[in-house]
Amino acid sequence: MFRRLALAAAMLVQASAAHAAEVPARVVSMNVCTDQLAMLLAAPGQLISVSHLAADPGSSALADEARFFRLNHALAEEVFLMRPDLVLTGTYSTSAAASMLERLGIRVEKFAPETSFADVRANMLRMGELLGRRERAAEMVTGLDAGLRELADKAARGLTAATYSSNSYTTGTGSLSEAVIEAAGLANLGSRLGIAGSGRLPLEVLVLAMPEILTNDTPVYDAPALAQENFEHPAYRTVRERAAGAAVPSALWICGGPFNLAAAAILQEAAHAYLRGQAGQ
Repeated sequence: MFRRLALAAAMLVQASAAHAAEVPARVVSMNVCTDQLAMLLAAPGQLISVSHLAADPGSSALADEARFFRLNHALAEEVFLMRPDLVLTGTYSTSAAASMLERLGIRVEKFAPETSFADVRANMLRMGELLGRRERAAEMVTGLDAGLRELADKAARGLTAATYSSNSYTTGTGSLSEAVIEAAGLANLGSRLGIAGSGRLPLEVLVLAMPEILTNDTPVYDAPALAQENFEHPAYRTVRERAAGAAVPSALWICGGPFNLAAAAILQEAAHAYLRGQAGQ
């Protein structure tokens, strides 16, 4: 009996050692979305480099944190010289560099972009698994779910929100922004109009739909630009005046993460502001 217990203990020690050996010690991320999940989950010193987009406040919700890491430009040569034992990237980005690194014998893990909160949870947990940070990832998912429940409790139902950016683009079904809009308790105009992913929303259609909430965080160029002529039209200004503006920074919903809750909270506050305004009339 004692021999069996000793053997079982030895096997457990070996399994633990094998698991420890699998945990990567030098991780490089080449995608702004994997950058942020890795920054949130990696152990101190484990993540050695993130993409330069991680330091761009227009693209990354963790731009301030990114300055503590070496920045890369997703080039196979520069990443290879960092001697990583794990490279993180997106399924639709840096494909040539990722393929070259794989041919050089470096482990590359690709993450699909999130289009729902189920995707966000899955990518959090997968990142935690890859980095050997399962408990931290589980805690993050628990916090995300708690935030979603809180948003649901405060939802102002029956209102429609529209995203509207340069060149009259909006987002519809199957987009992360739609998931955020719905988490705030709102309906997405793009989806109601049959738009999948992203697509053009003609100004006249926006005017006819007259959404109660309109996102308005598109940066304005210093010089006149054809891409932003839609913002100068008197009809657009009318929609802006009637709707509640929700200045959701693009960095809060380009990628999936706990920061999506902040985007939904901004939308939700705009909805409540709209209802307060209606009640005061």
